[in-house]
Amino acid sequence: MAGRRDGLLARSNGSPSRGSRIAMAVAVGVLLGCVCAFLYPDGLFRSFSTLPSHGQDSAADWSLQRIYSIVILLGQFRLITTCIVYLCYFPFISKCETSERTNVLKSELASLSQKNEDLKKQVMELTTKLKLAEQGKDQAQNQFVALGERRKAGPFGTVKSLRTNPTVVPDESVNPRLAKILEKVAVRKELIVALANSNVKDMLELWFQNIQRVGIPNYLVVALDDEIERFCNSSKVPVYRRNPDEGIDSIGRSGGNHAVSGLKFRILREFLQLGYSVLLSDVDIIYLQNPFDHLYRDSDVESMSDGHNNMTAYGYDDVFDEPSMGWARYAHTMRIWVYNSGFFYIRPTFPSIELLDRVADRLARQKSWDQAVFNEELFFPSHPGYEGLHASKRTMDMYLFMNSKVLFKTVRKDAHLRRLKPVIVHVNYHPEKFARMKAVVDFFVNGKQDALDPFPDGSRY
Repeated sequence: MAGRRDGLLARSNGSPSRGSRIAMAVAVGVLLGCVCAFLYPDGLFRSFSTLPSHGQDSAADWSLQRIYSIVILLGQFRLITTCIVYLCYFPFISKCETSERTNVLKSELASLSQKNEDLKKQVMELTTKLKLAEQGKDQAQNQFVALGERRKAGPFGTVKSLRTNPTVVPDESVNPRLAKILEKVAVRKELIVALANSNVKDMLELWFQNIQRVGIPNYLVVALDDEIERFCNSSKVPVYRRNPDEGIDSIGRSGGNHAVSGLKFRILREFLQLGYSVLLSDVDIIYLQNPFDHLYRDSDVESMSDGHNNMTAYGYDDVFDEPSMGWARYAHTMRIWVYNSGFFYIRPTFPSIELLDRVADRLARQKSWDQAVFNEELFFPSHPGYEGLHASKRTMDMYLFMNSKVLFKTVRKDAHLRRLKPVIVHVNYHPEKFARMKAVVDFFVNGKQDALDPFPDGSRY
């Protein structure tokens, strides 16, 4: 304590205090200001824009000029005073600043810098969310404006709505390796894509043999395990193996048909982002013609139906009867059998990508059948608490893109329909898939008219 008191006394006796320094600076500034006001009535720094003219000789003008000069000098005096105070006081501040205080300030600065970075990240996240929210507003109007000028409605019967959404701008940065493969395989930016693991190796072989026989060049197998990749390479079949992804690979290696089917919605997204239209195909399908010669390409999604006649495939008015309602006992309902999620053509549009995202998200969060979710997202309309998907869709011709129920229950028993040659036959309704696939080849390709006879309309169990 004695040492600290001695130091304080020495400082107070040996050098002027902070207050005396400031008082001296103010006094010097006032004195200099007065001297300058007397010696330089026009000011130290002449104003060229607002000073009164020297050519005026009246006393009033001379007085105004003097007052104006004094005002200017007072402003200059204030500036001089401030500078002197700062010059006198700054050494005192520098000498009194301790290293401890410096460290505290540095720590506070680092903390504030970190908070600033966190705030910047929050701002970026909120900005991104805002942009995403804005994308959903007036989407239809914005798309229309982008496609063309607004027009008046024409005469009765001539008005047609937009059916085909514009494709996205390709983004090769999403998957450069896949982009290079697709450049070699695709024809006119479209191709057939199938997912396969070693559980379906026999069906996969029959699948690509018939594709090759028809002469379809643009097809690709997405291998879900090493065995299928090696098998495709040895058979000179275009193959793509994704980069390691444990979430997908674990299902791909050991998953059954339904589990593997759920993966396709996540995997197909990259194909669409790269700007390619995809004809997604299960491997329990026999190709008899080139499907690309029979597509309309006027919708976001073009899919084969699980329906087995015109009503079920293309839609009908189903009347619900409730006798207890009396006069209002009959309620009309619109019905259509579901689209088959194992064979559909999808264009690279925003509604298509949104469809894949919605289905993949739901399948990741809940145990559901991918085909049911696929159709719910396509068909459920907007209603309170839910915004429906604004995607255009087309049902494929059920006799050209034929499911196995149509074939075994109807076509094989009709003399006229037996003469048809479908584009594909999908053995989706029956469990003994491989045997029926070979029978389809014998019937339509090898001409064995009795090849389909041994099989029942449905399954044996």
